[in-house]
Amino acid sequence: MNPGAALSLRDLRFGYQTEGPEVLRRLSLDIPAGTAAAVLGPNGCGKTTLLHVVLGWLAPQAGEVLVDGRSLSQIPRRERGRLMALVPQAEHVPFDFSVLEYVLMGRTPYLGVLGMPGDEDHRVALEILESLGLAHLWRRPVPELSGGERQMVTLARALAQQTPILLLDEPTAHLDLGNKGRLLDVVAGLAGRGTTVLFTTHDPETASLAARFLVLMRAGQILDAGPLREVLDAERLGATYGVPVRVVEVEGRPVVLLDRGPAG
Repeated sequence: MNPGAALSLRDLRFGYQTEGPEVLRRLSLDIPAGTAAAVLGPNGCGKTTLLHVVLGWLAPQAGEVLVDGRSLSQIPRRERGRLMALVPQAEHVPFDFSVLEYVLMGRTPYLGVLGMPGDEDHRVALEILESLGLAHLWRRPVPELSGGERQMVTLARALAQQTPILLLDEPTAHLDLGNKGRLLDVVAGLAGRGTTVLFTTHDPETASLAARFLVLMRAGQILDAGPLREVLDAERLGATYGVPVRVVEVEGRPVVLLDRGPAG
């Protein structure tokens, strides 16, 4: 394992059926600590499955996940909740929890058996809602929120876990432009304070705006990984998506365009 890695995958293999096709195929990867890393690839390439294996929700058929040098299989489930938090693409909330009640669920790893959130837990939850511009929603039932509001509240719940590693699955998929900018600012701020942020996306623009480390993924395999500026180029992206692209520089950052050939 790379000594500077927060997460490491070693020869990881996973399939939903024992005799079926592999969704993840012999993945090996080191995610640097204290940086924002994007897993970029087309829909259906295994990105969400990868996050669920990293969390321990799915058990690999072979290989292992290391968290700060420790095998995930040796870390108790409760401790995992203090090490890693997930913001899923979407989550069904079956009860009319208020926004505050929902965010307080992120404090569960710090409570005793049958424990109830205390003053410190409420302080953390309210501060996070305030920082995300959501404080005015704290009494609202979660099912009454818009899709974008619900996604931001799900982010707030994950932040309430105060973990050193944050995982996000297609975090900007349901957000309008304002909330997308707010979320990208949160990602940059967390990484700047030493949190390791690993997020999946099918959108090269989101990756180029938020990530400093890039993983290219296609058909359950890692095609390349490294600093964003080294990996985000036309040849590699063309292989990832199966279409010709161009990468141009706009105001100091790379922008990916489909290469439609000369206008005629």
